[in-house]
Amino acid sequence: LIGAFADGSIARATWDTLASAFAGLALGGAIGLALGLLFGLVRPIDRLMELTVEAVRPIPSIALIPIALLALGFGAAMEISIIAFSCAWPMLILTRAAVAGVEPRLIEVARALRLSPWRRVIKIILPAIQPRIIVAIRLAAGVALVVAVTVEIAANPRGLGNAIMTAQQALQPALMLAYLFWIGVVGFLLNGLLVAAERKLSPHLAIERRRS
Repeated sequence: LIGAFADGSIARATWDTLASAFAGLALGGAIGLALGLLFGLVRPIDRLMELTVEAVRPIPSIALIPIALLALGFGAAMEISIIAFSCAWPMLILTRAAVAGVEPRLIEVARALRLSPWRRVIKIILPAIQPRIIVAIRLAAGVALVVAVTVEIAANPRGLGNAIMTAQQALQPALMLAYLFWIGVVGFLLNGLLVAAERKLSPHLAIERRRS
């Protein structure tokens, strides 16, 4: 581990993995949030798309690698697209459930004020579901890191996953285990940052979690 830090290889690999993970998280999170709001607010669309969502959601993200390779080739775009696919589902499911659980009186207030659908989402819906969105982002961030490393091990010659494979092929088990340990550290630190952000943005949710 010290040697990998000394020659800069672990820093470069970590940057590649996190850049892809965060890009995929941002893309997939935005798509999942938008679809979750749409499905939660428009019941006919939710019922229409329920079978499609439940049929596509269980597909393992790793199974998309051959298709992504054909469409995008090796590189960051392929990895980001698979990460985005994986991150969209927790955002969609939790956002849809959160919207469905919004207090009906808040919707009645929005109608009484004659807010447009867009202003209703901005002024009423998003503030009401903010704590659940933060939880969804935490779940999706963990998924993003796992999928990023998995794609790099299986198909993409970059990042921490590829570094593990390179060390294994070079018969360097100590270096391979060092990278595995470092991935755990990165995941722990990432979760800590997200928990800190959650406490700052939604302190009442953090208090409820500590009590439970």
